[in-house]
Amino acid sequence: MAQSSQTVIQKDTTVIGAIRNCRQIEVHGYIEGELIADELIVHEGGRLHGKVRTVTADVRGTLQGNVVIKNLITIRSSGAVNGEVQYGQLAMEMGGELSAELRNAPPRLAGDLKVSVTRGRSVLITTEDISAFDHDDKTKDIILNVSNVKNGFLALAPSKNTQVSSFSQADIESSRVLFVHDGSNGALASFDIVASDPKGAISGDPLTVDITVVSRG
Repeated sequence: MAQSSQTVIQKDTTVIGAIRNCRQIEVHGYIEGELIADELIVHEGGRLHGKVRTVTADVRGTLQGNVVIKNLITIRSSGAVNGEVQYGQLAMEMGGELSAELRNAPPRLAGDLKVSVTRGRSVLITTEDISAFDHDDKTKDIILNVSNVKNGFLALAPSKNTQVSSFSQADIESSRVLFVHDGSNGALASFDIVASDPKGAISGDPLTVDITVVSRG
């Protein structure tokens, strides 16, 4: 189906196939296939079966399949959700039906992943460099794990001589995370990073933070 800012599947309509790039989709009828949208509303009597990827979902009818809701999924009193569901937040009214394998949404990493440090000195890691997001956890509970560090180490202020292998998103926001260069020759340093939440979900494969080393002026 072509791109649309808003799509309405009427009560007497059946769609089998893929619907992508919708800002909002309302389902009164029946969909079987793949759906990618920002906002999903399954009305009472509406049915959606398949692979679903949305930012939010409001379920008053039936939703079944492999479902990923980035932020909030709301199951109303007339709604039923079945299958494998990954979500940011969950709200369910009394009478709503939930028979699913629930998984919380994993944290996401963002930032430019680029830092510059003076040789033999330290540099503050900021939220512009690295940020981890997880809608259902506090920043102090989002842990960033470090590996494969080259030509330096990570530390937490004020103890900049003590190496650490992990820190929290709250530490970054509090201006505590430092990369300390070891003074070695070479124009580059780096480290790999993965974010995790208290439930064990991770952000995916490690991302590399590239560090440009500049000589003292």
